[in-house]
Amino acid sequence: MVRMPVVTKLMLVVSIATIFVSGLQAEAKSKMQKKSFGKTEDGQPVDLYILTNKNGMESTITNYGGTVVSLIVPDRNGKRDDVVLGYDNLAGYATGKAYIGATVGRYANRIAHATFTLDGTTYTMAKNDGDNHLHGGFNKRVWTAKDVSSSAGQALELTYLSKDGEEGFPGNLPVKVVYTLTDQNELRIDYSATTDKDTILNLTNHAYFNLAGQGNGDILQQQVMIQADRFTPIDATSIPTGELRNVKGTPFDFTKTTAIGARIDQDDQQLKLGRGYDHNFVLNGDTMRALFLAAQAYDPHSGRLLEVFTTEPGIQLYTGNFLDGIHGKDGKVYNRRYAFCLETQHFPDSPNHPNFPSAELKPGQHFQSTTVYKFSTK
Repeated sequence: MVRMPVVTKLMLVVSIATIFVSGLQAEAKSKMQKKSFGKTEDGQPVDLYILTNKNGMESTITNYGGTVVSLIVPDRNGKRDDVVLGYDNLAGYATGKAYIGATVGRYANRIAHATFTLDGTTYTMAKNDGDNHLHGGFNKRVWTAKDVSSSAGQALELTYLSKDGEEGFPGNLPVKVVYTLTDQNELRIDYSATTDKDTILNLTNHAYFNLAGQGNGDILQQQVMIQADRFTPIDATSIPTGELRNVKGTPFDFTKTTAIGARIDQDDQQLKLGRGYDHNFVLNGDTMRALFLAAQAYDPHSGRLLEVFTTEPGIQLYTGNFLDGIHGKDGKVYNRRYAFCLETQHFPDSPNHPNFPSAELKPGQHFQSTTVYKFSTK
């Protein structure tokens, strides 16, 4: 038998111990963090979940409203900034009316007169936007959270049961939203749902982006590209007229990268109705597809580039036209046009427009939708 020298044995033991400790440190470093975010008025506990990747990107999500609270991204010089609007505390989200960072549904965007007809039955919802229904109430619900991290990245699963009749919508609807932060600097959002009764469904995230950093001035010099040759014009209550209008020759032509503020105050009836951009764009190609590059946004000052991929047929460009001095994170104040939204979606008021892609979901069907917000610099 060959005997191993004592010194060699000691070195081997030390090496194994070092590897073991390093493994524990790596595991601890990669583990999703969880922190208390307080309680709702009726006593439900709410938490924050902090997802990180190897590149210094970080996203904080709360199970209150399935909300993206922060999204920290490096600029071209490696300086990290939070690029989404938000609040410092739970009370801000509980009382806020701008849907900041939230998962919205059952029906994202507007439904005219808060009514729709399905299978011969007319359903009536809450009128929470003048005479219309807007976004629904998922942003004010406490979701059940579960860490489902994998080799793809740190991931948070949020589930909620929207019961039959909630807000006037038919069908029991179990909903699942999974946020995954990848090492490719992507925040991936996977939505899924089923129903036990014919219903309608339209889910999105309502993150407000400022690629210069939240609260750091307006976004008028930031540049946007949208792969859409058409958009859906609106009436005086922001309901689509049903027309699919060509963007060519209008202020809505973002087929080439254009500064948000370049045409936003032009003498255009649609811009006046929205007080800027607050319109759905009809994405090119098939109405339901594999992940598709729908839009890009770029901040020349910081060099941050945001690419938006989606399986949805539409995307809403909203330029923060109704931000009115909201007190947000870190003492920042959010004024008009201090952020933009790129909300992937089915079209607004689809149930009342047969020519729009259908938003119906039937028993036995499985709703599935994916959106990816990918960050880089140039």
